[in-house]
Amino acid sequence: MDTLKRKMLSKMAAAAIPAGMAAAFAFQASASAAPAVAAHQSSAVVRLAVAKPVASAQVRRHHRRRLPARLRAYFWALTKTGHPYQWGGTGPGYDCSGLVMMAYRHVGIHLPRTTYEMLASPLLVRVSHPHKGDLAFYGSGHVELFKKWGYTFGAHDYGSPVSLVHYGSWWKPTAFYRIRTRHHRRHRR
Repeated sequence: MDTLKRKMLSKMAAAAIPAGMAAAFAFQASASAAPAVAAHQSSAVVRLAVAKPVASAQVRRHHRRRLPARLRAYFWALTKTGHPYQWGGTGPGYDCSGLVMMAYRHVGIHLPRTTYEMLASPLLVRVSHPHKGDLAFYGSGHVELFKKWGYTFGAHDYGSPVSLVHYGSWWKPTAFYRIRTRHHRRHRR
């Protein structure tokens, strides 16, 4: 039983040591160590080094799936940075509501096409404390994605590419809305 415990502890310790540290330990092995032992240690280091990126990629995918829809929509919209403004565009050029609609469509939420239709949609819930990815309406004719106070992201205007916009006192959002997901819908009686 002691041998079994020792082997288990050894395997757990090896798994807990980062690949870089394990590599350092493998290369510091004494010159008198048997070649078979050194080969076994270096192959274990190679297995750890190869397995680590795959595991971290799986963790990133897992966390990405667990992000709220508003953040996934925001991050999708960021991939369109630099695309041209195009009136009525839904890709590769975008107008304000086209970008917002497509960002949410890519996370499985189907918003109406225009800002006026979006404002009339039962999917929107008005909020006074928006979070990243919520909708920031400038009046009833323009919408962008909220980033943080003072900044929105979207297709701002003709001649300017899809980008981060710093708004000021003369041009600022008049209302913020969050998209209602199925988890937050109230049961109708």
